[in-house]
Amino acid sequence: MKATGIVRRIDDLGRVVIPKEIRRTMRIREGDPLEIYTSSDGEVIFKKYSPIGEISENAAQVADIMHRLSGCPVAVFDRDHVVSISGAAKKEWNARRVSPELEELMENRKQYYSDSGRGLFMPAEGVDKNAVACLPIISAGDVTGAVVFLENGTDSKLSESQRSLIQAASQFLGKQIEL
Repeated sequence: MKATGIVRRIDDLGRVVIPKEIRRTMRIREGDPLEIYTSSDGEVIFKKYSPIGEISENAAQVADIMHRLSGCPVAVFDRDHVVSISGAAKKEWNARRVSPELEELMENRKQYYSDSGRGLFMPAEGVDKNAVACLPIISAGDVTGAVVFLENGTDSKLSESQRSLIQAASQFLGKQIEL
């Protein structure tokens, strides 16, 4: 754990303000859920809560099935990081942060298809692989992540069955979070 040197007081309602610099670097937005942990030596730790992370095994299975059926690499993201990847090197993708483009797409609840006329974008920072299709995962009205088809090097055109597959995966993962 790294000390920031910032000290905050608890107000009369028991609230503590998380400084803007920390919220920006940790990508904590208004309304984001935080888990609270305590330790026996008096530490109180706030951790961003990831509903997709809670169902990471299901997300991994969905990514695997999508990859087998479509032939494209598949990534499942929570709001901040790659949660699951299939069809690409896991070491390269493991826990990579979402790109600003993917973050904006999720924030605006937009769908992306490479043949829609918009330019290509890379969904994760530090990985040189473009998205072919991307849909947000919406659960109980909130965006909790995204499902992404990645380019496979041969064809960046999306078939109708691949469109249906990514839509079904996005909806399925959203429903799994609600359960």
